[in-house]
Amino acid sequence: MAATPAREWTGLQQFPVATQTALHNILGKLRQRNKESLSVLVVGKGGVGKSSTVNSIIGERVTVVSAFQSETLRPLQCARSRAGFTLNIIDTPGLVEGGCINDQALDIVKRFLLGKTIDVVLYVDRLDGYRVDNLDKQVIRALARSFGPSFWRLAMIVLTHAQLSPPDGVEYAEFVEKRSGALQAAIRQEAGLKKSEKDVPYVLVENSGRCNTNAGGEKILPNGTVWLPVLVERIVEVATSDTDSVLVDKRLINGPNANERGKWWIPLLVVAQVRQTITIFRHGKQSRALEYYSILDNVR
Repeated sequence: MAATPAREWTGLQQFPVATQTALHNILGKLRQRNKESLSVLVVGKGGVGKSSTVNSIIGERVTVVSAFQSETLRPLQCARSRAGFTLNIIDTPGLVEGGCINDQALDIVKRFLLGKTIDVVLYVDRLDGYRVDNLDKQVIRALARSFGPSFWRLAMIVLTHAQLSPPDGVEYAEFVEKRSGALQAAIRQEAGLKKSEKDVPYVLVENSGRCNTNAGGEKILPNGTVWLPVLVERIVEVATSDTDSVLVDKRLINGPNANERGKWWIPLLVVAQVRQTITIFRHGKQSRALEYYSILDNVR
């Protein structure tokens, strides 16, 4: 991967001791597999918490997040190195504008990724979104169309704003199951995943500084889960799965070569043209024969 110079991953030291220990153990699984770098692509609609999630993973404010600017305006690559291991995270702008797919933003992302290899994709959305609408489906289709069928096999769903109170009469676990299940079903359908393939995994995240903490100062969800180590562990699981990483090359960005498209039509066109020529020739011979006999009749 054409890498941005990596800075020392000092943000790791900002985490509570228990979180640091968990992250070192989890990332050590990659080193055991001789994997010395990991490239993570973060995508989704605007305002869902992509940049905040990047900041949470790194442990630093590497992307600007404010109430007046909900997202990055262009792709941003952040590289951090620790003990010979390098983590590359690519934050991207929202893929929706004016209620439809922002093709310009998608094109910018594709060209930024040219020549880069993606190991894991984080598809970010909010847990407190109560339904999967047509726009969500358009985003899923656009990503599958732009980056190929392997894209969603490298993906995991990241549901932000996970410190919520579900509607009255609904348990937290039940709400999470329904929300994640709806997104998994939409991805399976819109991305064309096979029935034999597993659902895209999901993880819950709460990036807010008001997130509850345990006695050790670690951020926890309403169900008591320390979410950051779980997020990183899921990332490592995807990275070490049987699915190959995706190299974003010109063919992937531009689609099939224009000179190659439609070549399979050529034999059919040739056959059709030959048949048409034969038909015209036969018709011409018949016409000339009729004309000849007509002349003979007149002479007689």
